[in-house]
Amino acid sequence: MSTQRLTRKERQERTRSSLMNSAAAVFSDRGMEGASIDEVAEHAGFTKGAFYANFESKEQLFLAMLEANFADRLEEIDRALGTEEEPEAQARQAGLDFHRFLEFSEEWERLFFEFAAYASRNEEFRAELVARYRMLRDRVAQMMARRAEEIGVEPPVEMAELTLMTFAMANGVAFERLLEPEAVPHDLYGSMLEIFFIGLRAKAGGFSSSESTRRGQ
Repeated sequence: MSTQRLTRKERQERTRSSLMNSAAAVFSDRGMEGASIDEVAEHAGFTKGAFYANFESKEQLFLAMLEANFADRLEEIDRALGTEEEPEAQARQAGLDFHRFLEFSEEWERLFFEFAAYASRNEEFRAELVARYRMLRDRVAQMMARRAEEIGVEPPVEMAELTLMTFAMANGVAFERLLEPEAVPHDLYGSMLEIFFIGLRAKAGGFSSSESTRRGQ
Protein backbone atom coordinates (compact mmCIF):
# COMPACT_ATOMS: atom_id res chain seq x y z
CA MET A 1 0.00 0.00 0.00
CA SER A 2 1.59 3.25 -1.13
CA THR A 3 1.72 6.32 1.07
CA GLN A 4 0.51 9.53 -0.53
CA ARG A 5 3.32 12.04 -0.82
CA LEU A 6 2.77 15.49 0.63
CA THR A 7 2.99 18.51 -1.61
CA ARG A 8 5.59 21.18 -0.89
CA LYS A 9 2.90 23.44 0.55
CA GLU A 10 1.60 20.66 2.80
CA ARG A 11 5.12 19.91 4.05
CA GLN A 12 5.69 23.58 4.80
CA GLU A 13 2.38 23.85 6.65
CA ARG A 14 3.27 20.77 8.69
CA THR A 15 6.69 22.22 9.52
CA ARG A 16 5.15 25.55 10.57
CA SER A 17 2.61 23.75 12.73
CA SER A 18 5.32 21.67 14.42
CA LEU A 19 7.43 24.76 15.08
CA MET A 20 4.46 26.60 16.59
CA ASN A 21 3.56 23.66 18.82
CA SER A 22 7.15 23.35 19.99
CA ALA A 23 7.42 27.09 20.54
CA ALA A 24 4.40 26.98 22.85
CA ALA A 25 6.19 24.46 25.06
CA VAL A 26 9.61 26.13 24.92
CA PHE A 27 8.36 29.70 25.40
CA SER A 28 6.11 28.60 28.24
CA ASP A 29 9.00 26.88 29.99
CA ARG A 30 11.85 29.29 29.24
CA GLY A 31 10.06 32.57 28.64
CA MET A 32 10.22 34.70 25.53
CA GLU A 33 13.61 36.24 26.20
CA GLY A 34 15.12 33.11 27.74
CA ALA A 35 14.19 30.79 24.87
CA SER A 36 16.36 30.56 21.78
CA ILE A 37 15.50 29.79 18.19
CA ASP A 38 17.86 26.81 18.39
CA GLU A 39 15.81 25.37 21.26
CA VAL A 40 12.54 25.79 19.41
CA ALA A 41 13.93 24.16 16.25
CA GLU A 42 15.52 21.30 18.18
CA HIS A 43 12.34 20.65 20.15
CA ALA A 44 10.42 20.38 16.87
CA GLY A 45 13.05 18.12 15.32
CA PHE A 46 14.19 20.64 12.72
CA THR A 47 17.28 22.68 11.98
CA LYS A 48 17.70 26.38 12.62
CA GLY A 49 17.54 26.82 8.86
CA ALA A 50 14.08 25.27 8.79
CA PHE A 51 13.00 27.81 11.38
CA TYR A 52 14.21 30.76 9.32
CA ALA A 53 12.61 29.31 6.20
CA ASN A 54 9.27 29.80 7.92
CA PHE A 55 9.68 32.66 10.40
CA GLU A 56 11.88 35.74 10.55
CA SER A 57 12.14 35.80 14.34
CA LYS A 58 10.71 34.54 17.63
CA GLU A 59 8.36 37.50 17.59
CA GLN A 60 7.00 36.63 14.15
CA LEU A 61 6.56 33.03 15.24
CA PHE A 62 4.51 34.11 18.23
CA LEU A 63 2.36 36.42 16.10
CA ALA A 64 1.61 33.49 13.78
CA MET A 65 0.63 31.44 16.84
CA LEU A 66 -1.55 34.32 18.00
CA GLU A 67 -3.37 34.55 14.67
CA ALA A 68 -4.09 30.81 14.67
CA ASN A 69 -5.34 30.97 18.24
CA PHE A 70 -7.55 33.98 17.55
CA ALA A 71 -9.06 32.23 14.53
CA ASP A 72 -10.08 29.31 16.76
CA ARG A 73 -11.59 31.65 19.36
CA LEU A 74 -13.59 33.48 16.69
CA GLU A 75 -15.05 30.19 15.47
CA GLU A 76 -16.14 29.33 19.01
CA ILE A 77 -17.75 32.73 19.57
CA ASP A 78 -19.49 32.60 16.20
CA ARG A 79 -20.92 29.17 17.05
CA ALA A 80 -22.13 30.38 20.46
CA LEU A 81 -23.83 33.44 18.97
CA GLY A 82 -25.28 31.51 16.05
CA THR A 83 -27.72 29.46 18.12
CA GLU A 84 -31.39 30.22 18.81
CA GLU A 85 -30.71 30.60 22.53
CA GLU A 86 -31.33 33.82 24.43
CA PRO A 87 -28.30 36.17 24.57
CA GLU A 88 -27.64 35.37 28.23
CA ALA A 89 -27.50 31.64 27.47
CA GLN A 90 -25.24 32.32 24.51
CA ALA A 91 -22.97 34.41 26.72
CA ARG A 92 -22.80 31.62 29.29
CA GLN A 93 -21.86 29.11 26.58
CA ALA A 94 -19.17 31.44 25.24
CA GLY A 95 -17.81 31.70 28.78
CA LEU A 96 -17.76 27.92 29.20
CA ASP A 97 -15.99 27.57 25.85
CA PHE A 98 -13.35 30.05 26.99
CA HIS A 99 -12.79 28.22 30.27
CA ARG A 100 -12.48 24.92 28.41
CA PHE A 101 -9.87 26.52 26.17
CA LEU A 102 -7.90 27.68 29.23
CA GLU A 103 -8.06 24.21 30.78
CA PHE A 104 -6.70 22.52 27.67
CA SER A 105 -4.28 25.30 26.71
CA GLU A 106 -2.47 26.16 29.93
CA GLU A 107 0.72 26.84 28.00
CA TRP A 108 -1.07 29.45 25.94
CA GLU A 109 -2.48 31.07 29.08
CA ARG A 110 1.05 31.66 30.37
CA LEU A 111 2.32 32.64 26.94
CA PHE A 112 -0.18 35.43 26.44
CA PHE A 113 0.79 37.20 29.64
CA GLU A 114 4.47 36.49 28.96
CA PHE A 115 4.27 38.19 25.58
CA ALA A 116 2.10 41.02 26.86
CA ALA A 117 4.84 41.80 29.38
CA TYR A 118 7.48 41.52 26.65
CA ALA A 119 5.44 43.87 24.44
CA SER A 120 5.41 46.48 27.20
CA ARG A 121 9.22 46.64 26.85
CA ASN A 122 9.39 46.41 23.05
CA GLU A 123 7.49 49.12 21.19
CA GLU A 124 7.82 47.54 17.74
CA PHE A 125 6.48 44.20 18.93
CA ARG A 126 3.76 45.94 20.98
CA ALA A 127 2.46 47.63 17.83
CA GLU A 128 2.27 44.27 16.04
CA LEU A 129 0.55 42.61 18.99
CA VAL A 130 -1.95 45.44 19.45
CA ALA A 131 -2.85 45.42 15.75
CA ARG A 132 -3.83 41.75 15.90
CA TYR A 133 -5.58 42.12 19.24
CA ARG A 134 -7.65 45.02 17.92
CA MET A 135 -8.55 42.95 14.88
CA LEU A 136 -9.88 40.23 17.17
CA ARG A 137 -11.89 42.74 19.20
CA ASP A 138 -13.28 44.31 16.03
CA ARG A 139 -14.44 40.93 14.73
CA VAL A 140 -16.11 40.08 18.03
CA ALA A 141 -17.74 43.52 18.10
CA GLN A 142 -19.18 42.86 14.64
CA MET A 143 -20.61 39.53 15.79
CA MET A 144 -22.13 41.09 18.89
CA ALA A 145 -23.58 43.99 16.88
CA ARG A 146 -25.19 41.53 14.49
CA ARG A 147 -26.74 39.61 17.39
CA ALA A 148 -27.97 42.80 19.09
CA GLU A 149 -29.67 43.83 15.86
CA GLU A 150 -31.30 40.41 15.52
CA ILE A 151 -32.95 40.66 18.95
CA GLY A 152 -33.74 44.35 18.65
CA VAL A 153 -31.57 45.63 21.49
CA GLU A 154 -29.69 48.91 21.25
CA PRO A 155 -26.61 48.73 23.52
CA PRO A 156 -26.30 51.70 25.90
CA VAL A 157 -22.59 52.07 25.05
CA GLU A 158 -20.54 51.83 21.87
CA MET A 159 -20.05 48.24 20.71
CA ALA A 160 -16.26 48.67 20.74
CA GLU A 161 -16.41 49.66 24.40
CA LEU A 162 -18.81 46.83 25.19
CA THR A 163 -16.46 44.32 23.57
CA LEU A 164 -13.52 45.73 25.50
CA MET A 165 -15.45 45.10 28.73
CA THR A 166 -15.94 41.42 27.89
CA PHE A 167 -12.26 41.08 26.96
CA ALA A 168 -11.22 42.71 30.23
CA MET A 169 -13.33 40.17 32.12
CA ALA A 170 -11.82 37.29 30.14
CA ASN A 171 -8.28 38.47 30.82
CA GLY A 172 -9.09 38.88 34.50
CA VAL A 173 -10.38 35.31 34.72
CA ALA A 174 -7.30 34.03 32.86
CA PHE A 175 -5.03 35.92 35.27
CA GLU A 176 -6.82 34.51 38.32
CA ARG A 177 -6.55 30.99 36.87
CA LEU A 178 -2.85 31.50 36.25
CA LEU A 179 -2.26 32.40 39.89
CA GLU A 180 -4.76 30.13 41.64
CA PRO A 181 -6.55 27.79 39.20
CA GLU A 182 -8.27 25.79 41.92
CA ALA A 183 -10.07 28.94 43.12
CA VAL A 184 -11.71 29.66 39.75
CA PRO A 185 -14.93 27.69 39.07
CA HIS A 186 -15.29 26.38 35.54
CA ASP A 187 -18.45 28.44 35.03
CA LEU A 188 -17.13 31.70 36.51
CA TYR A 189 -16.63 33.55 33.23
CA GLY A 190 -19.90 32.22 31.84
CA SER A 191 -21.73 33.48 34.94
CA MET A 192 -19.99 36.84 34.67
CA LEU A 193 -21.06 37.22 31.05
CA GLU A 194 -24.61 36.11 31.78
CA ILE A 195 -24.99 38.63 34.60
CA PHE A 196 -23.30 41.28 32.48
CA PHE A 197 -25.71 40.85 29.58
CA ILE A 198 -28.76 40.70 31.85
CA GLY A 199 -27.71 44.07 33.23
CA LEU A 200 -26.91 45.34 29.76
CA ARG A 201 -30.36 44.50 28.42
CA ALA A 202 -31.99 46.05 31.49
CA LYS A 203 -30.01 49.25 30.97
CA ALA A 204 -30.89 49.20 27.29
CA GLY A 205 -34.60 49.14 28.13
CA GLY A 206 -35.30 45.42 28.28
CA PHE A 207 -36.68 43.39 25.40
CA SER A 208 -37.75 44.82 22.09
CA SER A 209 -41.44 44.72 21.26
CA SER A 210 -40.84 42.03 18.63
CA GLU A 211 -38.99 39.86 21.13
CA SER A 212 -41.68 40.36 23.78
CA THR A 213 -44.28 39.21 21.25
CA ARG A 214 -42.20 36.17 20.39
CA ARG A 215 -41.82 35.31 24.07
CA GLY A 216 -45.56 35.47 24.57
CA GLN A 217 -46.35 33.12 21.73
